[in-house]
Parts: sequence; C-alpha cells; structure tokens
Amino acid sequence: MTEFSPRPFTTDTAVVRIGEGLLARTLPREDWTHEAHLAATTYLLTQRPDIDLDAALPGIIRGYNESVGGVNDDTQGYHETITRAFLHGVRLFLAEADRSEPLHELVNQLLLTPMDRRDWPLRFWSRERLFSVAARRDYIAPDLAALP
Repeated sequence: MTEFSPRPFTTDTAVVRIGEGLLARTLPREDWTHEAHLAATTYLLTQRPDIDLDAALPGIIRGYNESVGGVNDDTQGYHETITRAFLHGVRLFLAEADRSEPLHELVNQLLLTPMDRRDWPLRFWSRERLFSVAARRDYIAPDLAALP
C-alpha cells in the first residue's frame, strides 16, 4: 500500500462543514477524501447523537454518492464492510480519546492512528474477502483476525 500523509484539519468549522455537507449532500465530490470520511464519522459520532449511525450511515453515504454523480453498485460506491470497519475503528479511537479536545484536534489525532490507514481493514480481512461483491453489499466478518 502506498504511504499517504494525512491532511489535517485546521478548525472545527472545517470538520462540521464535512459532516453537515455529507448529510445535506452539498459537500463537493473532490472534498470527499479518506480524511473527510473519518472526520465526518467523528463529527457524527460526537456531535450528532440524534443520528443512529448503525442504521443511517449506509443511506447517508449512498445518497451522497448519488448526489455527486456516483454509482452504488457491485464495483463502486458504498462498501458495507469497509464502512463498518472504519466506523468500528473511529469508535475504538473515541473510547480512548480525550473528548474535551477541540473537534478538529480530535480528528487530527485520529488521523495519526493505525485506524487512519487506508489499508487498516486488511489487517483483519483478506484482500479477496474484503473486496468481494458480498462484502460490498453486506457486512462480512473478518477472516484473518477479529477486530479489536
């Protein structure tokens, strides 16, 4: 996997913009980066307790993808298992984090953890299993190791 340096957030407003832009389907497609996925998840988990992410996140992401011209099918768009893996990772991070930190600093700390790595799910799933159509459509349990 190619190494990437995370792009940090400089203000809470920037994180809120990502989270609310995702919900409103107004976030420009080019702003929907890996870091934005994690920032939005952190924002939603910490600032929007009114949203049941386990139930709502698939529809939120699918709807957003379609609003920017994307397609959710067997080869592109929403991926259930990867989404659930990163949602689990953000929750793990938040369980140990100092939640009194400003939101953008909390996100930036997350971006420096193993859970930020794009290949983090491959610690638990084989590539073949994770990138299968079945794993894209529905959550499939890890085959290499249990999630922490």
